[in-house]
Amino acid sequence: MGKPAKHVFVCTQSRPPEHPRGSCAANGSADVLQEFKQQFEQRQLWGRFALTGCGCLGTCGTGPSVLIYPESVMYGGVKKGDVTAIIEEHLLGGNPVERLQLPPEIWG
Repeated sequence: MGKPAKHVFVCTQSRPPEHPRGSCAANGSADVLQEFKQQFEQRQLWGRFALTGCGCLGTCGTGPSVLIYPESVMYGGVKKGDVTAIIEEHLLGGNPVERLQLPPEIWG
């Protein structure tokens, strides 16, 4: 496998329901990750792009969170239905999905 053009990270962090930061898992990140996997398979994107389920990305209150490198684009509140737009517009088209992007201030 060659170097992927982009790497997609989907937060699947789980915390107890009473935790003050919340968690992406409680907001449906497993469905988001599964939809990415299915579409990667259907569209034969494996190898061209990488996909990884990961722990906390630090944007718990806006989850499910998806981070795409090398651009360092962070998406928040991603739903299963948003995956197609991320793949078509960002991964394949090269244009981040503005309506899902978190503001640059999230980096600190």
